[in-house]
Amino acid sequence: KLSTLPKRAKLLKCIFLLAFPHVGFFCVCPSHDTVRELMDAQKEEATEEGINYVAMRNLFVREAREALDVKVVKKTRSTQIKESVERMELSRTLDEWTQFRRKMNPDNLTHPPEFTVKPRGQTVWEGKTVKLHCTVAGWPRPKVAWYKNNVLIDVKAHPEKYTVESNYNMHSLEIKNCDFFDTAQYYISALNVKGEASSVATVVVKRKFKRLKIKVGLFKLTAHGVTFETTIIDKFEVAFGREGETLSLGCTVIVYPTVKKYQPEVVWYRNSVPLKPSKWVHTHWSGERATLTLIHLNKEDEGLYTLRVNTKSGFDTYSAYVFVQDADVEVEGVPVAPLDVRCHDVNKDYVVVTWKQPAVEGSSSIQGYYIDRCEVGCHHWALCNDVPVKYARFPVTGLVEGRSYIFRVRAVNKAGISRPSRVSEAVVAMDPSDRARLRAGPLAPWTGMIKFTEEDPTVGVVPGEPTDVVVTEATKSYVVLAWKPPVQRGHEGVMYYIEKCISGTDTWQRVNTSAPVKSPRFALFDLAEGKSYSFRVRCCNSAGVSEPSVSTGEITVGDKLDLPSVPSIPVATRNTATSVVVFWKACKDVKHLVGYYIECSVVGTDVWMPCNNKPVKQTRFVCHGLTTGANYVFRVKAVNPAGYSQSSPNSDALVVLPAICECLHHNSSPLFTLLLVCHVYDVIYWTECFIKRNGLFSVSLPISSNSLSLNSTGVTLLEAVKDYMVLGWSPPANNGGADIRGYFLDYRTVKGNAVGKWHELNHKALTTTSYKAENLKENVFYEFQVRAMNMAGVSKASLPSASLECKEWTLTVPGVPVGLHVLEIRDTSVVVLWETPTFDGRTPVNGYYLDFKEASAGEECWKAAHEKVNKMKYMKVTGLKSGTSYVFRVRAQNLAGVGKPSELVGPVLAKTLPGTKEIYVDVDDDGVISMIFEFPEMKPGSEFVWSKNYQAIDASRLTIVSEQGKSRAIFNSPSLEDLGTFSCVVTNTDGISSSFTLTEEGESLLLCSSAWFNKIWFSPVIPFKTEMAMELLEKGRVRFWTQVEKCTSACQVEYVFNDLIISHGQKYTMNFDKNTGIIEMFMDSLEVTDEGTYTFNLVDGKAKGTTSLVLIGEEFMELQKKSQFERAEWVRKQGPHFVEYLDFVVTSECDVLLKCKVGNVRPETEITWSKNSIEIAEGDEDLSKKDAGVYEVFLKDDRGRDKSTFNLTDAGNPQMEQLISLLCAIISNSSSEIKVISTEHGIILYSTVTYYNEDLRVAWLHKEAKIAASERVKAGVTGEQLWLKINEPTEKDKGRYTMDIFDGKGSVKRFVDLIGQAWEEGKSLNLTGNVWGDPVPEVSWTKNDKLLVSDERYKLKFEQGKFASITIAAVTTTDSGKYALLVKNKYGTEAGEFTVSVYNPDDEEAKEEKKD
Repeated sequence: KLSTLPKRAKLLKCIFLLAFPHVGFFCVCPSHDTVRELMDAQKEEATEEGINYVAMRNLFVREAREALDVKVVKKTRSTQIKESVERMELSRTLDEWTQFRRKMNPDNLTHPPEFTVKPRGQTVWEGKTVKLHCTVAGWPRPKVAWYKNNVLIDVKAHPEKYTVESNYNMHSLEIKNCDFFDTAQYYISALNVKGEASSVATVVVKRKFKRLKIKVGLFKLTAHGVTFETTIIDKFEVAFGREGETLSLGCTVIVYPTVKKYQPEVVWYRNSVPLKPSKWVHTHWSGERATLTLIHLNKEDEGLYTLRVNTKSGFDTYSAYVFVQDADVEVEGVPVAPLDVRCHDVNKDYVVVTWKQPAVEGSSSIQGYYIDRCEVGCHHWALCNDVPVKYARFPVTGLVEGRSYIFRVRAVNKAGISRPSRVSEAVVAMDPSDRARLRAGPLAPWTGMIKFTEEDPTVGVVPGEPTDVVVTEATKSYVVLAWKPPVQRGHEGVMYYIEKCISGTDTWQRVNTSAPVKSPRFALFDLAEGKSYSFRVRCCNSAGVSEPSVSTGEITVGDKLDLPSVPSIPVATRNTATSVVVFWKACKDVKHLVGYYIECSVVGTDVWMPCNNKPVKQTRFVCHGLTTGANYVFRVKAVNPAGYSQSSPNSDALVVLPAICECLHHNSSPLFTLLLVCHVYDVIYWTECFIKRNGLFSVSLPISSNSLSLNSTGVTLLEAVKDYMVLGWSPPANNGGADIRGYFLDYRTVKGNAVGKWHELNHKALTTTSYKAENLKENVFYEFQVRAMNMAGVSKASLPSASLECKEWTLTVPGVPVGLHVLEIRDTSVVVLWETPTFDGRTPVNGYYLDFKEASAGEECWKAAHEKVNKMKYMKVTGLKSGTSYVFRVRAQNLAGVGKPSELVGPVLAKTLPGTKEIYVDVDDDGVISMIFEFPEMKPGSEFVWSKNYQAIDASRLTIVSEQGKSRAIFNSPSLEDLGTFSCVVTNTDGISSSFTLTEEGESLLLCSSAWFNKIWFSPVIPFKTEMAMELLEKGRVRFWTQVEKCTSACQVEYVFNDLIISHGQKYTMNFDKNTGIIEMFMDSLEVTDEGTYTFNLVDGKAKGTTSLVLIGEEFMELQKKSQFERAEWVRKQGPHFVEYLDFVVTSECDVLLKCKVGNVRPETEITWSKNSIEIAEGDEDLSKKDAGVYEVFLKDDRGRDKSTFNLTDAGNPQMEQLISLLCAIISNSSSEIKVISTEHGIILYSTVTYYNEDLRVAWLHKEAKIAASERVKAGVTGEQLWLKINEPTEKDKGRYTMDIFDGKGSVKRFVDLIGQAWEEGKSLNLTGNVWGDPVPEVSWTKNDKLLVSDERYKLKFEQGKFASITIAAVTTTDSGKYALLVKNKYGTEAGEFTVSVYNPDDEEAKEEKKD
C-alpha cells in the first residue's frame, strides 16, 4: 500500500530541461497529495476494470485474431502505407491490452528464474581468456551473482581479472589471463521474489610445462622485458622494546634497474600475518627506505617481523625478531598485564572475552583476573565480575543491544592488581544474523529452488519451545548454556527464561527472575561446585510463555579443562655471542594449548627472567639479549586457558658463546665443537655415537670427525696491487659428505724470520675460491691460510702460503688460472675444469695449456695434454694408465705470452668409481629424444645437475625430469643449437659424473630415426596462435577471426561455410594481414540460414592448416538474438532516444521527481508527456487521486521515435516499493531530537518530521521496554509532530525514553533522558543553584519558558552574588513543569534546566488499590 502523505496541498511540478543538440533532461514531479492519493485511485480503477473486463477481453481478442489473418496480395503504395498505420494502431491496442491483463492477473505474469541457456564448461590454456554465457528468464527480473567454488566473485575488487556483463536476460562472466588456479566450478545464482535457481560450469585451465629457474630469496621472472633485482641493505637487527615506547624498524631497498614511476610493493608481516596501518602501526615507503613504526608498544606486538618487497619479477624478504618487555610495575610483586584480549560469540546481550596469561606472575601465583568493560565513546570502566576468575575465558552478560563495547583484563595475586591489558577491538551487541545481513554479500549459491508461500499472521501467537539446549562451557565459576530459537515465534522478537533443577529434586527454579534474556546464550554463576544440575529454557513474547525445552540432563559443576602437562627437559645450543637456541618436546595430551613461555637464569642467582613475553607454539625458540660469557640454564612452561603448567626441569648449563669459536689446543690447531639436535623421527646421516635424551638426539663432532671437510689446499697469489692482493685456493679433495658452504681466510705479517699472530680476513663465509684482501700495506710480506666449512663445521686450516709481498705487479702475461677441479674420472681419462685468471695481464686471455704428470714423477716429467692452444675452460685428458695417480696444472696465454702455471690439482687416481654409469640417448615411440643418466645409490640431499659444455643449461632447450635414481634430459625442440657436450654430476658424492657429446652427424641420425622428425618434415602444419573465435561488434556485425604464429607472403586462405566456399561480397567481408597473421571475416547480420560450421583453410607452400567454429542450436540462436538487439539499438540511437529511461528521485523535502535523460535531440524534436495514454498539458496542475497511472514520455522527429514508461499504479511492483521505502527513510531521518514540554496535566515528549505518513511505524520505549498505551500514557501524532503524553508523572516515569521509527529497512532512534524529582502535593519545594561570573551575572527564573517574578507564592533570592534559589511554599499539581535558572552578563548567557513533577498521594494509593 502506498504511504499516505501530509494533507497540505502541493502542486504537480513539470520540469523540462534540454541541452541541445545531444543530451537533455525532462521530468515530472508529483506533489505529496498526488503520491498520497495514488492508491485510492488504484482501487477505483480496479473496480471499473472489473466491470468491463469481459467485454474488453472479447473485443481485443476478436480484433487481434482478425488482425493476425495474413493474405498475400498485390497492393499499391498508398494501400501499404494505410495498412502500416493500421498495424501500428493495432500494435498499440495490443500493448494496452497486455498492460490491462497484467493489472488484472499479476500472478500469471510472475514466475521463478529459469535458465533457458545454461553456461557451458570450457578447457583453455594458461594465459587465455574464457567467457561463460547464460540466459535467465523470470519475472520480476532476477538478480544474478557469480561464484567460484561457492565463494562470491568480487568484480570491483579484481577488475583486472573479472568482467561481468548483464544485457537484458543475457549474462556473462569473462575471466582474463587464465592461470592454473582459475580451474574451478563457477556457479551463477538467479533470485527473485518467486524463488531461486542456479547453474554450474566447470573451467579447466591447462598448464604448459616450463622449467622455472628459482634463486633463493629472489624470483627472477621477466615482466614487460625488464627483470628487476631487489637488494635489501641497512637491515634492522633483533630489536628490544618496552611497553609504552615507540619502536621503528627500517631497511633500505635497492631495485635494479630503476624504472621511472615504478615503485615496488612493500608489505610488512608479523608472524606471517600482513600488517595493516592503524593507530598502533604506521608504515612508510620513501621510494628507497621502508619503515615500520610501532606506536605505544604492547606485548601483542612481539613476534617475527618480515619485510617483503614485491616486484613484477618476484620478491625479496628479510626477517628479524622484536621482543617487547613489560613496563615497570607500580607495586613490587604484582603480576604484569595480560595480553591479546579478544571477543567471541557476540550476541544481543552476551559476549565471551578471552585473553592470554602473562609471562611473569609476580611474587606469588596469579589468583585470577578482573574483566572491565566500557561503552565506546565513554571513559567509564565498569567491572564485569566481582570475584576473580582463574579461567582465561569469561562470558559477559547484561549488555545493551545496539551499543558498542571494549574490554580489558587485569591480573591479581597476593601483592595486588596488575596494570590493565591493551583494550580489545570494539564489538556491537546485536544478533549475529543481523550482523551477517549488515555485512556485504548475498548468500552462497546452491542448486535448488526456493518456494515462497503466504504465511498466516502470527500476531498474538505464543512461541514454541527452544531446541538443542546444551552446555557449551562448564567451569567451577560458571556454566554457559546455548540453544536454538523456536521455529514458531511470530513476527515479533522472543526472549528467554532459564530454569535450573538440582539433581535429585523435581523443583525447577527460574534463574533470571528480574528480566528475560534476548540472546540464545546465558551464563549461570553462583552454582555450587561439585553439585549436579539440570537446565531448561522457555520462550516468551507479548502473547505469553512457551512450554519448557528438553532438559540438558545432569551437569556437574567443575573445571572440564585440565592444566597442561610438564614439558620435557629443554636442550640449549649455542647460536651467536648473545643468543641461544632452546629445544624441547611438546606437552602430551594437552587441549587448547596457547603456547610456551621460556625462562632463563644465570647459574647461581636463582633469578628467572622471561625470554619471551608472548607465548609461542613451536618447540624451538631463539633466546636473544643474553650476556656473552655468562653461564645460563633454561626452563619451559606451557599455558592453556586453564592456567600454567609446572615448569620443566632445568636444562644443562651453557656458556653463551658463538657457535663457531676457536680455543687454543696443545698443537695450536683450531678446535671446533658443534651440537646438532633433531627430533626422534628425523633422519640423521652421520655414523657418530648417538645419545638418546628426552626424546631428542645430540651429536658431538670432534675435530677428527669425517663429517668435517678436509683441509683446503694452499693459497696462491692471483693479483697484487699497492694496497690489496687477490688470493685463490682449491677446494678440498673430500667435502666430508656434505656440500662446502664457504671458506674463512686468515693472514699474518712476516718480517724476516719473525711471524705475527693470525687474524681473520672475513667474518662471513666466502662462497668462492678467491678473495680480494684489502687495506694491506705496500711492500709488506704476508702469509695466508684458509679453512673450509660444511654443515658439520669448520675444518683445520690449510698449510700457510709462502711469504707474499704486497706490491703492484708489472707483468704483461696473465696470472694463473683458478678453481681447478676434475670430473668424470675413468680408467684412462679424466676431465679437468678451471676458471679464468683474476689478472689478465696487458691483453685479454686468448687460450690455455694443460699439463699433467704422474704424481710420483719429477718436475722434468711434465707433459702437454695438447699441442694447439685450448680456448675452452675445460679439457678431457685421455691416454692415462689405469690405477696410476696424476697431477694437473693449467697455464693461461695472451698476446704477450704464457703465464705461470696454476696450483696443482690432485693427485687423482685414474680409476672408474664403483657404480658409475654413462649417459645414453633414448628415442621413445612418440619421437621424443632424451638423454638418461642413472645412479641408483642416491643419498638424501643429493641431486642431478646437468650442464652443457660444463656451463648452466638453457631451460628453454631441455626439460629435466629426475626421480628414483634416474635423471632424464628431454630435448624440447632438437636442432643444430643443441650440439655440444652434455654432462651430469651427482652432488654429495665422490665425483660421480658422466658426459655425452652430441655432434652434427649424431643428431642427424637421431632425427632421422625420430617419429617427431618424420611428422614435422613430411606433414608440416601451420601452427595457430589462436583458434577461430567469434565476437559481436557494433550495429550487430559478427566478426570471425583467428591468428597464425607465422606465415609467408605466399600463404592463401579459403573461407568455407557448410562445405561451400564463400567469397568477398555484399554479405561477407574478408581480411588477411600477413604481417600480424590475423585472418578476419565480417558479416553485417545473422539470418536463420547462417546456422552451421565456419572454416578457414590455409595453404602455405607444403604446409597446411585448418580451424573451424560451429554455430548451431541454442548457441546460434543466442548469438542471433544479440546481433538483432545490437542492430536495433544502433538504429534506435540514430534518432532521438533515451540515454537513461524514466525514473524517480525523492528530494529532502519529500518531493517525488520523475526524470529521464535523452540524447541526439534537435530543437524540432517533439517531447510529449502522457498519463494513461492521455497527454499532459503544460498548464495541468491540481492533481487528484485519479492521477495515479502509467506515465509515458515520447520522443519524435523525422529521424525516428522512442518511448519510456514509468508505472505508478501497482503497489506491489518493485518501483512503487522502492519509492515507498525511500520515502520512509527520508521521513525517519528528518525527525528532530526529542524535546520535552510540561503542561498542567503532565509532560509531553515530541519530535517533528518533514511530514507524517499514516503508515509510518513509530514505537515509544521506556528503559528499552515498549510502552503500552493507557489512559495516563498516550502516543499520537498532531500534524507533523510525533508525541508521547505522560499525565501525572511519578518517580517510576524517570529514565531513558526512545522513539523508534522504521525507515523501510532498519530503524532510526531518538533518545531523551528524563531526570528530575517527583514532589508530593502540599509540601514545600526549594530549588537552589550556585552561580559564578565576573562581572556578577544577572539571575532570573522561568517555568515552561515563562519568566517568574517573586511574590507570595514564588520567593526568589540571589545572595552574596553566588547563591540563587526559588521556594514554593505548598506545591500543587499545577506546579509541575520545566524550570530553568538563567544567568547572564556581558560575556554570555547560560541556563540550567530541570523538570519538577508533583503528584497527589491519595490518587496514587487509589490507583494501587484498583490494581490489587
